[in-house]
Amino acid sequence: MKLTEYLKPNQTLFSFEVLPPLKGKSIDSLYGAIDPLMEFKPAFVDVTYHREEFIERPRKDGGYDKVSTRKRPGTVAICAAIMNKYQVEAVPHLICGGFTKDETENALIDLAFLGIQNVLALRGDNLKDERMFVPEKNGNKNSLGLIRQITDLNNGIYQDQELKNTNETDFCIGAAGYPEKHIDAPNMNSDLKFLKRKVDAGAAFITTQMFFDNQKYFDFVKNCRDAGIMVPIIPGIKPITKKAHLRNLPKIFNIDIPEPFASELDKAKDDDAVRQIGIEWCIQQCKELKAQHVPALHFYTMSFSSSTKEVASQVF
Repeated sequence: MKLTEYLKPNQTLFSFEVLPPLKGKSIDSLYGAIDPLMEFKPAFVDVTYHREEFIERPRKDGGYDKVSTRKRPGTVAICAAIMNKYQVEAVPHLICGGFTKDETENALIDLAFLGIQNVLALRGDNLKDERMFVPEKNGNKNSLGLIRQITDLNNGIYQDQELKNTNETDFCIGAAGYPEKHIDAPNMNSDLKFLKRKVDAGAAFITTQMFFDNQKYFDFVKNCRDAGIMVPIIPGIKPITKKAHLRNLPKIFNIDIPEPFASELDKAKDDDAVRQIGIEWCIQQCKELKAQHVPALHFYTMSFSSSTKEVASQVF
């Protein structure tokens, strides 16, 4: 079932995002993060995809081997496992980085075979040693290109255009939105124009980057509507649980932490105190958003469910 079919007027759904286990780890650890949140009847669960990272390891003969140092395999398989175990829609992330268009097409074909109808199309992050995003040769350069490829497949247009009598897929495509501007966008206006192009290309819903000031989300929605972007806009939520988040989150995600909230976090004596402050702030955020009938509250759990469960128990 398409994600957009779950969204109803004046109803706020619960959903969350998880990370695939690192290579060598069991899926049981992921189930341990999902199980405590099932009581809130999530409409869907996002499964991220992280680009593989490599190093060059020297050989005795003076050459170098390319060795994978970090990989979270199995996004497609994990989505199938989640749908089978929990009978809930799974939304795999598709990224440009590390994939050719042919590899993307093959992943989409696998998803269609498994009956997975929803995808979130993202550019993906730069590699650590890249100042700017570098796509794969013959890969999509950005999320707009990726959305166009998925839309082509929905229309039966494959990479090999000589194929005849092709089957059309039926993916419901999501795009990312940035209430505080994408880090690479020169300004908010240009970011909105790019988002409008993604919607025009086939994106049927938007999930936002995390934010800690609800007014930023409300302003973003208004600006989107003024720009002619009329698809559902799902707010992304994250409870702050560690003092390091105060420094790291703004830098990594190009977001602000409101001064009153940041001040309270800064005064907290340890991470336990930070966690309680973060949960209380998140509860108030979610209650205000729910009162405005946002389509869903989508939690970035990082596969740690306890703080999200505490928030959800006070909101749903």
